[in-house]
Amino acid sequence: MQASPHLPDSRYAVMRLIVTMLLMTVGSSGMYVVSVVLPAVQADFGVARADASLPYTLLMIGFGVGGVLMGKLADRFGVMWPLMLGAVALGLGYIACSMADGIVSFAIAQGLLVGLLGSAAVFAPLVADTSLWFVKRRGTAVAVCASGNYIAGAIWPPIVQHFIETVGWRPTYFGMGVFCGLAMAGLALFMRARPPLESPAPAASTAPGRAQLGPSLQPFGLSLGMAQGLLCVAGTACCVAMAMPQVHIVAYCSDLGYGAARGAQMLSVMLAFGIVSRLVSGFICDRIGGLRTLLLGSVLQCVALILFLPFDGLVPLFVVSALFGLFQGGIVPSYAIIVREYFPPAEAGARVGTVIMCTLLGMALGGWMSGEVFDLTGSYHAAFINGIAWNLLNMSIAVTLLLRVRRMHALALGTA
Repeated sequence: MQASPHLPDSRYAVMRLIVTMLLMTVGSSGMYVVSVVLPAVQADFGVARADASLPYTLLMIGFGVGGVLMGKLADRFGVMWPLMLGAVALGLGYIACSMADGIVSFAIAQGLLVGLLGSAAVFAPLVADTSLWFVKRRGTAVAVCASGNYIAGAIWPPIVQHFIETVGWRPTYFGMGVFCGLAMAGLALFMRARPPLESPAPAASTAPGRAQLGPSLQPFGLSLGMAQGLLCVAGTACCVAMAMPQVHIVAYCSDLGYGAARGAQMLSVMLAFGIVSRLVSGFICDRIGGLRTLLLGSVLQCVALILFLPFDGLVPLFVVSALFGLFQGGIVPSYAIIVREYFPPAEAGARVGTVIMCTLLGMALGGWMSGEVFDLTGSYHAAFINGIAWNLLNMSIAVTLLLRVRRMHALALGTA
């Protein structure tokens, strides 16, 4: 791979980070607008709610699998080309959806074009690319990049809802295709430069748990496959737990008699505090490393899940929802930092994409599993307990990896 003439932590890297956040905000639109258009699509095609939910399911599956594919392309050719492919696919996907004559063709366009080849081009590849451009403030930079995903969730739904009410869902989707395709392609041109060669970690990064031993072919003293597998299990487990409040808070509020509108407000509060969480967690990550940040976020997320059990009043639920968002937003980006700290940098795109795919599968599994537990028990309390159990699995893996790093550090000091 030809090295970039630009340096990490430079002004160019900061400019690139701003463009990255804009790309993330535009490209991640596909994850959120399909939920907004669902009622209109259901009415237009005359299908049941379960059938109308199929496009979202296929979209998330495509998004997860596509992250691995796009990450590999970014590792080999640079991030600009996957972004260009994503721009074309996202634009054509929205336009194809606007012309769909049934729920099947609509769902295929969502899963293949919008998900697999479109939105998948932004999250994992851009997070991995950002981690290669920063050394001193790597955690903060990755957090800013990943925040674009939550920003997309905050701005696109009201915009799309306004145009659906004004001109209808088909013209809205057509307009989204034109705008997002052109905007992504234009922004992708700023991402032409390849990442710089591997830079050494700052000298100050000597605390146990940091990657002071550097990336290696045996991260945590394990084989690459075993280490990757443990991160994938951890990512799945933490997101099974994370999905419980995010997917079911609206239904939970409805069951308690507060109404769906209050639940939607709680979800908005949760996501808004998630943006804050990602930024703060990035700042923390720069000081204690990816593994410790993962463990900290996992412990705090577990605390928030436990707080959902004794409190069911309206105000306490708003407070706990805000705490949950504040605690969990930095967990997923920490995996990218861990990959960057312990795995070969040339494989960052594919490995980050694989872990991100597992977190998405965890969200999908957690949302379904929580509903199943509720159907079996008639209570969301059991579903919260199920989420806590999965969270404990994530914590145990984080502790295990951290202890292995400490042991390796002690051995390295002993032989120095």
